[in-house]
Amino acid sequence: MLMLAFKWFYHVVSSGIELFVNRLDSVESVLPYEYTAFDFCQAEGKKRPSENLGQVLFGERIEPSPYREEKNIRWASRWDYILESMPHTHIQWFSIMNSLVIVLFLSGMVAMIMLRTLHKDIARYNQMDSTEDAQEEFGWKLVHGDIFRPPRKGMLLSVFLGSGTQILIMTFVTLFFACLGFLSPANRGALMTCAVVLWVLLGTPAGYVAARFYKSFGGEKWKTNVLLTSFLCPGIVFADFFIMNLILWGEGSSAAIPFGTLVAILALWFCISVPLTFIGAYFGFKKNAIEHPVRTNQIPRQIPEQSFYTKPLPGIIMGGILPFGCIFIQLFFILNSIWSHQMYYMFGFLFLVFIILVITCSEATILLCYFHLCAEDYHWQWRSFLTSGFTAVYFLIYAIHYFFSKLQITGTASTILYFGYTMIMVLIFFLFTGTIGFFACFWFVTKIYSVVKVD
Repeated sequence: MLMLAFKWFYHVVSSGIELFVNRLDSVESVLPYEYTAFDFCQAEGKKRPSENLGQVLFGERIEPSPYREEKNIRWASRWDYILESMPHTHIQWFSIMNSLVIVLFLSGMVAMIMLRTLHKDIARYNQMDSTEDAQEEFGWKLVHGDIFRPPRKGMLLSVFLGSGTQILIMTFVTLFFACLGFLSPANRGALMTCAVVLWVLLGTPAGYVAARFYKSFGGEKWKTNVLLTSFLCPGIVFADFFIMNLILWGEGSSAAIPFGTLVAILALWFCISVPLTFIGAYFGFKKNAIEHPVRTNQIPRQIPEQSFYTKPLPGIIMGGILPFGCIFIQLFFILNSIWSHQMYYMFGFLFLVFIILVITCSEATILLCYFHLCAEDYHWQWRSFLTSGFTAVYFLIYAIHYFFSKLQITGTASTILYFGYTMIMVLIFFLFTGTIGFFACFWFVTKIYSVVKVD
C-alpha cells in the first residue's frame, strides 16, 4: 500500500492550485521513491524546484505534479488539512504539560535536598576546622586530595566532551531558531540544513573544549587529541550514513544521496570543520591548565568497599531514568514524524523539553555524584559522563519497542535502515547528554571544594 505525501504550492491562477509533491511512501517500508516512478505521475515540460541541503539529506525531493487542486483555500489555512489529520493531537498537549510539571517538581525536590544537605556539610566541616577539633575527617571532604586526579582514558573522555559541546550548542541554536519561526515546516529541509551548517561552523568550540580538558588531565599528545576530536565521532556518523546510503542506492530509492552531495559534505567537513577544530585546539592548548581549588596527592587514596547502590553500574543505570522520563513523550511524536510520515510542528514545546532535559541531566548526575563522594569514591569524571549518557540506552530500547509495536515495516533493507539511522541518533544523544552531566559535576565538585577549608 503506497501513501502519497505531498506539499502544496499556491499560485494566483484562475484554473486552480498548482501541486508539487515530494515522494511516495509506504507503511511497510522506510524506502521512499520518486513520485515520477509511475507513468501517470509524469509532468511534461515542468521544471523541478531547487532543493536545499536538508531536503537532499532527508530524501525530500520536490517534483512537479501534472494535476491541479480545484479548491479555493486561503494562504493562512494551507496547513489546516495536515493538523486536522494528525492523530492524538489534543492528547499531545496534555501529555507534554503533564510531563513538564512532573519533571519540574522532581527537579525542585532534588535541588532543595542538595542545597540543604550541602549547606549543613560545609558548615560542619568549617566549624571543625575553626575549633581545631581533633576528630577525624569524614564524608566527601576525605577525598579532597584525589578528587581532581586525572581519569583513565582521559584522551577519549576529552574527545567526547569536545564533540558533545559541538552537538549541545548546535541543538540549542537550531531549536531556538525553530521557535522563532525561521525553520518553519513549510520550508522542507530547513531544520536539517541549519543543523549541518551549525555543526560545521562549531568546530572551534569542540577543539577548544577537548584541548582544555585534555591538558587539565595531564595529557601531552596534543596532535592525537585534535585529530581524534576532528575525525572520531564525525567519522563514525559518516561511515554509518554512507553504508545506509549504499543500501538506498542498491534499492533505487529517491532518498539516496547523490555522489556530488556526498563530496560536498566531505568538503564541508575537511575544508571548514577540521581547520576550525585545529584553531580551537590551538587556543585551548595555549592557555594555562585549569586551576583546581585543592591539590592532588602523590599517592592515590584507597577506595573502601562500596555498597550495591554506590557501585558504578547501578548508579549509571539509575541516572538515566529521570532524564528519559521527560523526553519519551516528545520522542514518540518525533519518531512518528520521521518514520510514520506525520508533520512535527511543536518546536516551542520541544525547546522547553530541551531545557528541562538539560536541568534534569545536571541535577540527577550531581545527586549521584554527591552520594559517591560521601562513600569516598572519587572517580567521578567517567561516571558523571556515563550516568546522564545512559539516557541514550533508554532511547535505544524505546526505539526498538517503537519498531516492533508501532511500525509495520517489512523487508531486510528497511529494517537495516531503521536501526542504522537509529544508531546515529543514539550516538549523538549519548554525546549530548553525557557532556551535560560531566559539565554539571565539574562545576559542582569545583564549587564545593572551593568553599570548604582544606589544610
